[in-house]
Amino acid sequence: MAIGVLALQGSFHEHVLALRRLGVHAIEVRKADQLEGLAGLIIPGGESTTMAKLANQYNLFPALKDFSTSGKPMWGTCAGLIFLADRATGLKDGGQELLGGLDCTVHRNFFGSQVNSFETELAVPALAASEGGPPRCRAVFIRAPAIVEFGSSVEQIADCEVPSFSAPPSLEGEMFTRRRVAVAVRQGNFLGTAFHPELTSDTRW
Repeated sequence: MAIGVLALQGSFHEHVLALRRLGVHAIEVRKADQLEGLAGLIIPGGESTTMAKLANQYNLFPALKDFSTSGKPMWGTCAGLIFLADRATGLKDGGQELLGGLDCTVHRNFFGSQVNSFETELAVPALAASEGGPPRCRAVFIRAPAIVEFGSSVEQIADCEVPSFSAPPSLEGEMFTRRRVAVAVRQGNFLGTAFHPELTSDTRW
């Protein structure tokens, strides 16, 4: 079984190493034809705007959209989550192209800038039920987004308390006031996490 990791920019190398620790054949994907024959695809963390520009530069979007409708698993972490979201807020001027597939709204840099990066424990009973192991996991948030809205067909796998140091972002002119926010969701063949499981030893994700 071969799993692809989009290797345009960001933490793709860490995902590749994690897959290899699991005995999975990992393919670094930079061209459209490298998607052929893959059993699944990971879109890693990084800089979402840069990633989208590079995907356009290498004419990858048509092939990625075809892959996303194939029913094969796709997982986006951090910037990859933004990539897979149907809607995104807090983007840079001019916005960015989204691949879509996850019926959710993601706020870019929800938790603040690089200096606001943090680690915390998350309750993940659904992950423990399906993959075994403890009902909690360590999560690394690096200039992370968050899932501020999601549709009825989307399953929330984990949420996180909004840290006191995180200034609540404005969503369509209104301040985000909830004390907790979704950081991992699943819908059909799509998985999205706002944090970086590849930077921990927990390979259940």
